[in-house]
Amino acid sequence: MGILKPFSAFAALLLASSPWAAEPAATLTLEEALASVEKVNVSVLLSRETAAQSLEVANQQRASTLPLLDASVVQRRSQGVSIATVVVTSGRPASRFDALLTGSYPLLNMQRRSALRGARAGAEVAQANYQAIVQDVLADVAQTYFTHLRNLRRLDVLDANIARARSLHELARNQLNAGVATQIDVTRAEAQVAQAEQARLQQVTTLYRSELLLKRLLDLAPGGELRLADFQVRRTEGNLFTFSDEKTAFEKRANYLAVQKALEQTRIDVRTATFERLPSLALTGQFGYASPKFDDSKQDQWSTGVGLSVPVFDGLRTGANRRIALSRQRAQEMRLHNLELQISSELRLAVQDAGSRNAQIEVAGKNLRLAQEELRLAQQRYRQGVADNREVVEAQNRLAIADDNYVEAVYQYNLSRMELARARGDVRAVLAEKVP
Repeated sequence: MGILKPFSAFAALLLASSPWAAEPAATLTLEEALASVEKVNVSVLLSRETAAQSLEVANQQRASTLPLLDASVVQRRSQGVSIATVVVTSGRPASRFDALLTGSYPLLNMQRRSALRGARAGAEVAQANYQAIVQDVLADVAQTYFTHLRNLRRLDVLDANIARARSLHELARNQLNAGVATQIDVTRAEAQVAQAEQARLQQVTTLYRSELLLKRLLDLAPGGELRLADFQVRRTEGNLFTFSDEKTAFEKRANYLAVQKALEQTRIDVRTATFERLPSLALTGQFGYASPKFDDSKQDQWSTGVGLSVPVFDGLRTGANRRIALSRQRAQEMRLHNLELQISSELRLAVQDAGSRNAQIEVAGKNLRLAQEELRLAQQRYRQGVADNREVVEAQNRLAIADDNYVEAVYQYNLSRMELARARGDVRAVLAEKVP
């Protein structure tokens, strides 16, 4: 056995340094989680593709305003037939080769040009919607990140509860053996241990659920290990949470910009429908060569033309299109007005909530300190034999509640700061509030 020990140590060292050795799971920070959203999140990637498709739709519309050129090479052989009243005459077969370059250009078509501007406005709307989706997903990721941290801290709280319950159980047994306690004290303490262990089992499932949700948002393997770095949001005095009723606060919101650009698009659509009544002017032409066969000497051939098209009667379609566009414009104006009220309300509520949550941490911390002191005094009375352990059990329960309330207060404050950053237009701004 003494000979095998050095060999076993060498084998373990070799295995640890091999490329097949399992690497420890990296710790994920909130900065890394938010930075990866635009690269891995499915909702963001799908929205990006939608924006790319809208841009190509605008490129398709642009093609109708640019010159069109077609090249063709045709070798034909035909025989004509002349039919008179009585006599049918068949001509001799003939061959013809044509090589043509045909082009057309809309010199003046206001409807097409306006439709192009509308398509480009649609691409801008899609891009703004993409940024709005990014902000929504960033908020979901940050909230899930804070939720998972909260669940981890609650697990620590429950572990502390179990440790205190087991300590009380051990103390009750010692007091029973010393003749200063009864069996009911031991049973009561044992029930306290069972209750704390049951709560921990439930929290493990809650923790697993939040971990899976965060992995799904970040496109991580469900079975992989996930470690989170702690993120403490800097606490600020309540008087700094003031609301600034500036228009720039709206301009930073991606969803506001999306609705605003959609309104611009509807206004362009109204003009496009109006332009359908205007005449259009187009230039056409062709140039090429002709000969009996492709290898014979060729002659030039060309033609040019200018066409003017004037809409006379379209079955009242233009009027209907304009009324539809006007209705969409009015609807979009109402959406924009409603969104302005919504954003203003969100900003005011986020400011008030952040200040309130900040103050609630102080209250929760005070309650936690009082519960700790109450437990200390109850334990002292029980050790001295002045009272049974009911006071200790009740004090432990109140301490568990106070400890959990403090964890919840910090969590709600983190969420309120994240919501305040989102209401101001950028969820990533919460990263600047990290405690150094």
